[in-house]
Amino acid sequence: MNVLGLDIGGANLKAAHSSGPAFSLPFALWKTPTLLPEALGRLLQQMPPFDALAVTMTGELCDCFESKRQGVCAILDAVTASVGQMPIHVWRNDGYFVDVAAACAAPLPVASANWLALATFAGRYAPQGPALLIDVGSTTTDIVPLRDGRPRPKGRTDPERLHSAELTYSGVRRTPLCALMGGFGAAELFATTRDVYLLLDQLPEDPADCNTADGRPATKACAEVRIARMLCADLETSTAQERHRFAVHARDNQAMLLGIAINRVARYCLRALPQTIVFAGEGEFLIQAALEDQETIPPCRVVSLRRELGPAVSRAACAYAVAILAAEKD
Repeated sequence: MNVLGLDIGGANLKAAHSSGPAFSLPFALWKTPTLLPEALGRLLQQMPPFDALAVTMTGELCDCFESKRQGVCAILDAVTASVGQMPIHVWRNDGYFVDVAAACAAPLPVASANWLALATFAGRYAPQGPALLIDVGSTTTDIVPLRDGRPRPKGRTDPERLHSAELTYSGVRRTPLCALMGGFGAAELFATTRDVYLLLDQLPEDPADCNTADGRPATKACAEVRIARMLCADLETSTAQERHRFAVHARDNQAMLLGIAINRVARYCLRALPQTIVFAGEGEFLIQAALEDQETIPPCRVVSLRRELGPAVSRAACAYAVAILAAEKD
């Protein structure tokens, strides 16, 4: 059976086919929730034919919904409108698939369960001993303890996972720089981490994408302008060296904060030194910097999903995971 996995977030829609192809589409769900069926239709057109859908999500947290309960059901309504009578398997945070009716009857276990799908899939890369899955996305980072190939999370819901640091709200595109810089820089939404990694040549430019702090294109030149404003300056009143130094400082701060979270999960959730660490997400490049920025976890075996499965699948890793898990289930 060919299964298409969907990971529906608040800022991005991600799809991955069980045969390998993956695609990500920027979509600001919180701004235009009524356009979700149309956006899903465009996304599905990019993918090979499939016999069933496997769905996971994080977009239910968007403030366009009054509650997570409402958000889950609204997202599943949009998915159903996009594919009609096709079988839809909805992933839950207890590790089971249910149909749409059962998911809407008990929506809270469906909310933000994508990390568990990826951790369940990633366990096959660490079949023995303690391990960590680290998935750095555009908005958040998931750090999931694994033991003998199985997820062993301390938390299941977002609040529980925030408390344990298994969910860390820091990513490589959408995190406001003022959240990383403390008093060093303007406390305004002038720039995000995407600008840092554009400036440092660690994320590609996309002139057609204007999902940025000022609505201008995601290019290195525009990132320079946004970074300058974080210095309460502009291109005339700041130097290229000052802007580059600020970007490096922001990157180092983010790596340090991520390293602290990884240490915390290893100490208090995994309670062992990992023998394997599985990297995933478009921010894989940041994981190595974070590991080098801490002293607790010694060098160990590293598995990069970018190298194993390709950059498109690594970025849409949760979508790929639910597709594979649903295909294997059937």
